[in-house]
Amino acid sequence: MDWTIFIINIFKKVKHMKNKVLRISISKLNELKFRDRITQLHTLVFRDDNAETSKGNFPWAPFKAMVQKEISDHFRNWRFIILFVIISLACMGTLFATMANGMKVLVADSAENNFFFLNLFTKSDGTLPPFFGFVGFLGPLFGISLGFDAISSEQQRGTLSRVMAQPVPRDSILNAKFLAGIIVISVMFFTLSFLVLGSGLIAVGIPPTAEEFMRIMVYTVLSIVYVSFWLNLAILFSVRFKQSATSALLGIAVWLFFTIFYPLIANIFIKAYEPSKFASPRAIYFYEKLKFYLLQIMPNELFDGITSAILVPSVRSLGPLSMEQLQGAIPSSLPLGQSIMLVWPQFTGLLSLTLLCFLLSYIIFMKREIRSRG
Repeated sequence: MDWTIFIINIFKKVKHMKNKVLRISISKLNELKFRDRITQLHTLVFRDDNAETSKGNFPWAPFKAMVQKEISDHFRNWRFIILFVIISLACMGTLFATMANGMKVLVADSAENNFFFLNLFTKSDGTLPPFFGFVGFLGPLFGISLGFDAISSEQQRGTLSRVMAQPVPRDSILNAKFLAGIIVISVMFFTLSFLVLGSGLIAVGIPPTAEEFMRIMVYTVLSIVYVSFWLNLAILFSVRFKQSATSALLGIAVWLFFTIFYPLIANIFIKAYEPSKFASPRAIYFYEKLKFYLLQIMPNELFDGITSAILVPSVRSLGPLSMEQLQGAIPSSLPLGQSIMLVWPQFTGLLSLTLLCFLLSYIIFMKREIRSRG
């Protein structure tokens, strides 16, 4: 057992020496500023030997400059200004038309469910679609307009090869364009949401409840994710094709396909399996289930389902329900947490599509050979 006593004595001496060094190092912290103290204390505690070598590996300053440049280009671009004005006028127009002509309907509905501000996003007087309808229809066009020429225009002007000749990682270019697009989309949607909240506050004079405010903020974030999918899809086409016109046409073609043509094709397919009027309830239930799953392929259908559950708390299911599920159900409003759990599959699918488009863009851009025009 002599060797165990010897090892224990060595560990005691090492621990004593380490504590002594730590006390000496901590005594030196009194002469440093607060920020330097935190850095030195982190180094002493965790003993990061590679702290100095790993510091500054990623060039944050060039990346920040690229993001600021992209944001500035978006805000000064007439394409962004025109689309922002169109979407803002459309959304505010339907809001004011609803408040002017259907104020009694809004107040009556709000008296039943106590969600006046949510009704501003979902109700309409019939002359114009509701607020969320314009967002779901025009939002994809806004995302496509931000990303269809993200890479292709840089390559056509010859500026992409000049940027890549600098000591900047290649993926920083794509990441900067993606992050700048998300920031611009976030600014627009949060602006619209607060405009609606402000208009309702002026009209009624009563502030929204905490649950209403949280539901509107969750809806705004989900709208940003939805438009970010179309932004990433447009960036993918911009990376894959050299002509900006080609990527723009493909982005609009995909939007038109899911908005107009896919529902027609799905209805033709579903008609072949439509049960007769004498079919059993089980057959009718599976038919409605098939129709529901076929329509869930559409990104705009996923967004509509998310919107209906978040902005209408009385929605308890997005798909068809059987008679066993309806028995004993009490009509009431769901709390926000339950509504989020209800739309979690749709949100996961939408987020997965967004990340998939970004991943494909990243892989293609990193493996692509880019040459100067000269």
